Amino acid sequence: MIHTLSVRTNRRTEMVDITGQIQEQVRLSGVTEGVCHLFSAHTTAGLTINENADPSVAADILMVLNRVISEKEAYRHLEGNSPAHIKTSLMGPQLTVLVSNGSLLLGTWQGVFLSEFDGPRTRKVHLKIMAG
Repeated sequence: MIHTLSVRTNRRTEMVDITGQIQEQVRLSGVTEGVCHLFSAHTTAGLTINENADPSVAADILMVLNRVISEKEAYRHLEGNSPAHIKTSLMGPQLTVLVSNGSLLLGTWQGVFLSEFDGPRTRKVHLKIMAG
């Protein structure tokens, strides 16, 4: 079964911690050992795992991405969101997280983030939780 999370973003670029929502779906699935595959079906929003204990880490990541991938280049894409497409390609659209003892197997400071680069929008993240 595939579960879909709906994630509302509020800014042009932001990283939204979705770890709790994913963990809840793992709990509801009843899978105690296996994997959780995550997929963002968007070309201007990606997924990443990084520190979720200190929100300044996400802010620093966005600061550097926004500096390195400038809005001021002579992009050819007429929609004006080429930087968002480039940032999403760097982040990637999918992740796989191990599930152990009914929980996402993440490090002490790790969380799963939807990385928004063309917001604000409502995004969908699809999950496939499999025993194994």
